[in-house]
Amino acid sequence: MSKKICVVGMGLIGGSIALSIKKEHQVHITGVDIDENQLKLARSLRVIDEGTTELDQGIADAEFIILAVPVTKTEVILEELENKNLQTGTIVTDVGSTKTRIVEKAKGLQEQGVVFIGGHPMAGSHKSGVQAAKAHLFENAFYILTPAEGTPANKIIQLQNWLKGTNARFMELSATQHDKLAGLISHFPHIISAALVHQVKHMETEDGLVTRMAAGGFRDITRIASANPVMWRDILLHNKQVMLDLLKQWQKEMERMENMLQLEDSASILDYFGEAKSFRDGLPVKEKGALPSYYDLFVDVPDHPGVISDVTGILGKAGISITNIRIIETREDIMGVLQLSFRSDNDRSEGKISLENALYETYIME
Repeated sequence: MSKKICVVGMGLIGGSIALSIKKEHQVHITGVDIDENQLKLARSLRVIDEGTTELDQGIADAEFIILAVPVTKTEVILEELENKNLQTGTIVTDVGSTKTRIVEKAKGLQEQGVVFIGGHPMAGSHKSGVQAAKAHLFENAFYILTPAEGTPANKIIQLQNWLKGTNARFMELSATQHDKLAGLISHFPHIISAALVHQVKHMETEDGLVTRMAAGGFRDITRIASANPVMWRDILLHNKQVMLDLLKQWQKEMERMENMLQLEDSASILDYFGEAKSFRDGLPVKEKGALPSYYDLFVDVPDHPGVISDVTGILGKAGISITNIRIIETREDIMGVLQLSFRSDNDRSEGKISLENALYETYIME
């Protein structure tokens, strides 16, 4: 007899976790979502076995419940679950980017014999929605678990067994440690990226040329500023104190640079950039981290009609999909540059080989 699982939230993350579980276990998965169209799509794609807009129906007799919804909604659902008749020993987990408030909110469940173990799969995609769900989305990514103190070890093992189809790298942290680290390497960069965009936006009133010049490299380094504003508002408010501490540290860092510039201290400025380059170059290249990786390939192309369709045709013939294509530069009588984005490092490598076999010059900028 199939075991019953409930996934609340039929988006990219919830759908991908459902697919990874189906890959390894004989289960019956009920999806819960307020959007009936998403539920219908999830069922037609065989991500779930049935769908419902009613939480009570979804969690009935479920021995494993995944909350794949925004952090504020997770808190609301945790309160609702306290009043439901869940089976003793049921495991409940979430996928939120912040953990301290959520783990605290889940204490009411623990008192009823339900085991809550916070979770955060640190992977994503350029795409969204259940239609973009992939069983391998979390492969080799860090999957952080934040069990509360006193959580039975066998329940943590059970959770990892449920999620083994993700092929993720599990790591246990305290909720506080998770929020501090995620704040530094994931949440705070979104503030900096948004601030850089605002700076350019303000400058536009003085010189309209700035937006044209920002269309290249600046647009690339501020990609994460295009993330969902509502989601990031909630994440920052959930991780408020960590963000405030990091903002103070950042202000000190900027004051340090300001002082070096005021003094025209060329040696210190050189050391500053040298140390940053050395540390950044030493970061793991192949591992997935807290921010989504971008697998871009740059291709020199002649200014000739049909060249873009030729490039995409070569990749299509090789069975390689691209997630985005952008023309960086193309002028009459000079080589232009195409920026191709791929789903994975492997797709990019195969794409590079296919295009070079067709005599295109390609390069990767790490």
